[in-house]
Amino acid sequence: MIHITLPDGSQREFPGPVTVAEVAASIGAGLAKAALAGKIGDKVVDTSYQITSDSPLSIVTAKDADGLDVIRHSTAHLLAYAVKQLFPDAQVTIGPVIENGFYYDFAYKRPFTPEDLAAIEKKMAELAAKDEPVVRRVLPRDEAVAYFKGLGEHYKAEIIASIPSNEDVSLYREGEFEDLCRGPHVPSTGKLKFFKLMKVAGAYWRGDHRNEMLQRVYGTAWASKDELQQYLTMLEEAEKRDHRKLGRELDLFHIDEHSPGTVFWHPKGWTVWQEVEQYMRRVYRDNGYQEVKGPQILDQSLWEKTGHWDKYRENMFVTESEKRDYALKPMNCPGHIIIFKQGIKSYRDLPLRFGEFGQCHRNEPTGGLHGIMRVRAFTQDDGHIFCTEDQIQSEVVAFTKLLQKVYKDFGFTDIIYKLSTRPEKRIGTEESWDRAESALAEGLRASGCEFEYLPGEGAFYGPKIEYTLKDALGRQWQCGTIQVDPNLPERLDAEFVGEDGARHRPIMLHRAIVGSLERFIGILIEQHSGALPTWLAPVQVSVLNITDSQADYCREIAAKLQKALPNQDLRVALDLRNEKITYKIREHSLQKLPYILVAGDKEKAAGAVAVRARGNRDLGVMSVDAFIELIAKDIADKA
Repeated sequence: MIHITLPDGSQREFPGPVTVAEVAASIGAGLAKAALAGKIGDKVVDTSYQITSDSPLSIVTAKDADGLDVIRHSTAHLLAYAVKQLFPDAQVTIGPVIENGFYYDFAYKRPFTPEDLAAIEKKMAELAAKDEPVVRRVLPRDEAVAYFKGLGEHYKAEIIASIPSNEDVSLYREGEFEDLCRGPHVPSTGKLKFFKLMKVAGAYWRGDHRNEMLQRVYGTAWASKDELQQYLTMLEEAEKRDHRKLGRELDLFHIDEHSPGTVFWHPKGWTVWQEVEQYMRRVYRDNGYQEVKGPQILDQSLWEKTGHWDKYRENMFVTESEKRDYALKPMNCPGHIIIFKQGIKSYRDLPLRFGEFGQCHRNEPTGGLHGIMRVRAFTQDDGHIFCTEDQIQSEVVAFTKLLQKVYKDFGFTDIIYKLSTRPEKRIGTEESWDRAESALAEGLRASGCEFEYLPGEGAFYGPKIEYTLKDALGRQWQCGTIQVDPNLPERLDAEFVGEDGARHRPIMLHRAIVGSLERFIGILIEQHSGALPTWLAPVQVSVLNITDSQADYCREIAAKLQKALPNQDLRVALDLRNEKITYKIREHSLQKLPYILVAGDKEKAAGAVAVRARGNRDLGVMSVDAFIELIAKDIADKA
């Protein structure tokens, strides 16, 4: 007898080997119809998978996260099936699941057009409607290579040839199409109903720019029509909020072909930058950080010592002077260790917190660049804490509290916490990993944070916490991190004198809150749809006259506003053009200004202004002093 244990603890007995589909049918016809796959322990398997021994089992449906992955994986195969039906000469390569969907790469003699995409999607729907069974079979590796070569699928044959010769490979067939895949897949194509193809992009074969360019077709798939529509609606809203579009409309920045992957900041955009940087500078100052500044260019020998030269060389910009090789720094940490090493450090100096707004350069591939979100030159709010092992937990608590406040001030309150633990290949003892992971976990618990583990996702030298914020559209952005690193201090021979008089290695905590300032400002623009809160807005208030007779009065108001606050100058625009007031109001409203002040003869006589707030809200007529109180509170509250 075989005993199957279900998630509720109940058991089912079967006289011999049994498939997942048969177990589902024994529970009920409804579950049998909804079943997409099964889960045995952590392994997701096909419904045709045969269970031969006592096992725990849960039936995976479209309501489960694993079920959605199976739907998306299977829809990628459906896409390839449709392409082969319409374009028999196309060669298929790979088609993985990605966040919110999938893609598949094809080699074809000409670029796919929008009309092609529409035809492919229509063919996918026709094939899904046939409800053809998806059937798995296993072949020896060499037989599978010969099979795909015979089909003219040379890319697929190359993939299989890279698998060890003593291994079998699994293939999945639906109708006339068969593909290499580990699986699992839905039991039949009729389970695939709610999908849409999104776009075509270029992609190098196996991600190597030296290889031929393929066509990557992106798609999305969901468990229900409502979920698909919600996602498409979110994408429409995201397009309206696109920081590249708003950057042009609001005259904040631009990207230029003369320096790809770098940002040309315009006056208003640079004002936003400065507000973010100066805010973070105050955060450093008020929380025990000492600001430092390291050089942009460092000798190759240093990068060899840190290990970056061997592992990161392709992403580094290099230069030469007087027969010495240098690299533009891709990160700030080696420079901070060099600063730490100047002079003798005592245990009494720890924890020692360094912060730097350090500009870094990374040679990102052109295809990966994206506005100011993914660039080649960027500035980090980078910080490194030198401490003892016993101080890690308290530093995590302090850092987490600080990060939460910063995110709240910028308008983000929904934070996801993840703890990445030891990978298979790592340095250090098991005891040191135990202590480091425990310190990070206890630091999060002491901060009142619920978190999830990411087993095996830590760096080879230490575990880390990732802080991911959710924006107004529910998108996730991983910005903050704190990373335990005993490795770099060891490699660069950093040490301090302990209480025992002996020399010890410090632990280095890499930490960032906003990460890349360029990327974070892009996130801010999209979060607020360009309507930045008053304290961040590049222009906080504009003063408009109705006729020339109020021009001098408006100049007096603007001058008073600029010097109204004790600790900062208000950012004021003065518009005295001889244009209709409705035209001027509309123009300033499109710039998403927090406040617009209008003065006519009545306001001038009363020493007042008519106040309009963003969103076409009429706040009525008030004195200039009353408005100053209003905007001062707005700025102080970071509303």
